[in-house]
Amino acid sequence: MSNVLIINGHQPYPFSEGKLNASLVELAERLLRARGYDIRITTVAQGWNIEQELENHQWADVVLLQTPTNWMTVPWLLKQYMDEVYTAGMGGALCNGDGRMPSEPKAHYGEGGTLNGKRYMLSLTFNAPAEAFNDQNEYLFQGKSVDDLWFPIHMNFRFFGMQGLPTFACHDVMKNPEIESDLARFEAHINWVL
Repeated sequence: MSNVLIINGHQPYPFSEGKLNASLVELAERLLRARGYDIRITTVAQGWNIEQELENHQWADVVLLQTPTNWMTVPWLLKQYMDEVYTAGMGGALCNGDGRMPSEPKAHYGEGGTLNGKRYMLSLTFNAPAEAFNDQNEYLFQGKSVDDLWFPIHMNFRFFGMQGLPTFACHDVMKNPEIESDLARFEAHINWVL
């Protein structure tokens, strides 16, 4: 049996209530529980306890980060969660500092993770259309992928020694939503990677 921590990183705004992210969290929970997984859910908009979150990360075999993309990264409340929880975990709960030995100050940077063998998955919602990515002719992303944009978040999990699962993304969710299609694709993705 696997343990899955789902982190709902949605930051409520008057124009964005978080229904899609909540629906994706609920769908993942339902699908995984039906297959015998144990699930814990943290909703950052409801607050968190740092020690409990460190224990949740140690308990989990998989961390599923469900979040919207705000200004090309995580919402500020999720960034606060990461700053508080992940910094507190640098003393061994998530990593042993940056992994470098004092005698080798430039060697092995980032190899101090203590969550080796655990995995993570990013599930992201975007206002940007899918066509804005992976195309050199597109102005903003200049041929970059979703994972290129989210490289810093991937590195956070790698810093803890975790291995990535394929990323899932919903696009154009405000101007041209295709919610039923997104939910069906997400179900297939969850069934494929987990």
